[in-house]
Amino acid sequence: MATASFRFYEELNDFLAPERRRREFSAPCARAATAKHMIEALGVPHTEVELILVNGESVGFERLLQDGDRVAVYPRFEALDITPLLRVRERPLRVTRFVADAHLGGLAHMLRMAGFDSLYRNDYRDREIADIAEREGRIILTRDRELLKYRGVTHGCYVHALKPAPQLRELAERLDLARSFKPFTLCLECNAPLHPVDKQRVRERLPPSVQANYQRFTACDSCGRVFWEGSHWRRMQALLSESVRAKSESSQSE
Repeated sequence: MATASFRFYEELNDFLAPERRRREFSAPCARAATAKHMIEALGVPHTEVELILVNGESVGFERLLQDGDRVAVYPRFEALDITPLLRVRERPLRVTRFVADAHLGGLAHMLRMAGFDSLYRNDYRDREIADIAEREGRIILTRDRELLKYRGVTHGCYVHALKPAPQLRELAERLDLARSFKPFTLCLECNAPLHPVDKQRVRERLPPSVQANYQRFTACDSCGRVFWEGSHWRRMQALLSESVRAKSESSQSE
């Protein structure tokens, strides 16, 4: 049986057993084990990995590990361009779209608010989420690391934060989402596009106080909901602005 040494960097250590974090350690490898097999056997979902070096050479997930190999595993790089090396995925997604698991309904709601196509149902099964992600080119969002290990899953994020607002800030920073925000262009309830609508067309569906105080409205043709720039809209706008500011401050500090 071959034995290789491993070193994981930055947030990938969160997936490891405490005694293996932020240090080099040795581990026995199964016969004909690939880099992907061993990385996931040690607890790290492959979707969290962006670069693998074996004996200082950039390799893909399919690299067979041999006795004495030294394996360095890195997470996604936000500020550093590693294109001249080798990213372990064949290509990036051209459109940023998500599918969220049952624990992340609040995050899906906020991503829609920011203008990102985000599928969510609280009865999705893991296999169904994996199939949707593969079929539609979506990024899986989950707090279940086992879901990210499904065969066929290439793009996914393990979400560390526990509540929706910090989760949105986390994703905005990790995936550089702030520059792509298109607030209030998608329905918060059903994910369909919103469009401006004349007040007269929706007047009968508005509460009296809204009729009296607001003039601009958007509507969803899919579920029929109508939205206006009330207090809820202002709170959401403030949250999105905070995410943009947090990303800007993080970039300036690097």
